[in-house]
Amino acid sequence: MKESKSKIFVVLLIAVFVLFFLAGGQSIFFEKAEANFVKDFYNRFLRPFFLQNLNIFPSPADNFRLPDGYEKPASETETKDTTIRKRGAAPIIEYKPVIEYERAVINAVEKAASAVVAIIISKDVPVLERCLYNPFGDFFEGGLRGEGFEIYVPCPSPSGRTERRRIGGGSGFIVSSDGLILTNRHVVSDASANYTVFTSDGKTYEAKVMALDETEDLAIIKIEAVGLPVAVLGNSDLVRLGQTAIAVGNALGEFKNTVSVGVISGIRRNISAVGPRQVESIEDVIQTDAAINIGNSGGPLVNLRGEVIGINTAVARGAENIGFAIPINKAKRVLESFKATGRIVVPFLGVSHSLTEQGVKVIKGEGFPAVWPGSAAEKAGIKEGDIILELNGHKIGENQSLASVIRKFQVGDRISVKIKRGEVILNLRAVLTEKPAM
Repeated sequence: MKESKSKIFVVLLIAVFVLFFLAGGQSIFFEKAEANFVKDFYNRFLRPFFLQNLNIFPSPADNFRLPDGYEKPASETETKDTTIRKRGAAPIIEYKPVIEYERAVINAVEKAASAVVAIIISKDVPVLERCLYNPFGDFFEGGLRGEGFEIYVPCPSPSGRTERRRIGGGSGFIVSSDGLILTNRHVVSDASANYTVFTSDGKTYEAKVMALDETEDLAIIKIEAVGLPVAVLGNSDLVRLGQTAIAVGNALGEFKNTVSVGVISGIRRNISAVGPRQVESIEDVIQTDAAINIGNSGGPLVNLRGEVIGINTAVARGAENIGFAIPINKAKRVLESFKATGRIVVPFLGVSHSLTEQGVKVIKGEGFPAVWPGSAAEKAGIKEGDIILELNGHKIGENQSLASVIRKFQVGDRISVKIKRGEVILNLRAVLTEKPAM
C-alpha cells in the first residue's frame, strides 16, 4: 500500500513538473520574441545611469546623442563642414573633411588645364647613313692598310639629305583667345627649330615665336586660332609660404596635362639656371615642392582658385622636390608690353655694378662700361664708384636686386635714385630708357 502511494506521489510530482516546465518554457519562448533580459536590464538600470550621470552614452533609439546643451545645426549635412555648437555659444569644434580640399584641387585643375598646351620642338637634322670606316687608316707601312678591319659607322648622307625629328618638348598656357601663349624663353629659343602646339582638346597648331625676353626666361608665341580657353592670371605678390601650389604641364614631353600638388616652399629666391647654351641668373623666383619635371618648363603654377601664380622654369638637380617658377606678375608686365608695342620693352638705367653690403657699387663690367654713354644713369649724374642704395624707396641689396626693382617700372618713368658717393648721400632723378640690344 505504501508502495502504491509512493508511485502515485512520484507520478503526480512528475506531472506537476512537466506542466510547470511546459508553462515556463512557453513563457520563456514568448519573452525572447518580445523582449530581452539583457536589453531590459540595460533599459531599466544601465541606460538611466549613463544618461543621468555621464550624458554621453548612445541610445539605440537616438542613434547618436550629443551631450546635453549641445546640438548639430539642422542645416548642415554630411557633405559640408561638420560643426558642433553649444547652445547660445560660438562653434567650439570644427572639422573640415579632406574631401573638401580634394574637391578644391580638382576644381582648380579643371579651371586651369583647358588653357595649358604642350609644345613639341622639332628640327631638320641630317640623315645618317652607314659608311665603311677603317680605324687603322695609314697606320701600317709598306702598303698594308689594315685590310679586313673595316667597320660601319654612322655618317651624314653624301647627298646632304635632312629629315625633321622631334628633339624636345615643353609647356605653355594660353593668355588670349586668339592664340597668344606664354612659355619659357629656353623652350623656344632655337631660331632654326619648329614648334608645334597641342591644345587640351587634341588639336595641333604650328606656332610662331613672337618675342623673347632677354632679361627673364620668358617668351610669347602665337598660334592661329580663335575662341580658345584663356588662363586666369593671379597676383603673385599675394603668394604666401605654405599655401597650396599645383603644377600643370607636359611632363617629360610625353604626358600632357600632368598634375602635381605641393606647397609654396620659398619666395624671392635667386638661382643660377643651366640652359642648353649658357648659365643665367634668374631672380625673385617662387620655390615649390610640387614636382616640376623635364617638359614642365613654361607650364603654369596655380593656386587653389585655379589662378596662375607662376611659370614653371627650373628644378634643382641632385635634390628632391625643389622647383622654381617665375612670378606671374613679371609675365604680366611682359605681356602688357608686347600688346602695347608688339615687342618686349625692358626699362634700363644703364650701369654695371656689383653687390656690396650697403647696396650695389657702380663698376666696370667685363666688356661693359660702369656707366653707359647716353643712358638714364649718365644723364642723372651717376658716376663710377657710386653706391646705389635705393630706387624710388626700394632698398637695393641681397634680397632685392637692382634689375628686379627696375623691372617694376616702365620706359619713360621718372624715378628717384639714392646714392652714396664717398661719405655723402645724394638723391638724384633719372628717366628710364629702353634697354638696347646687347
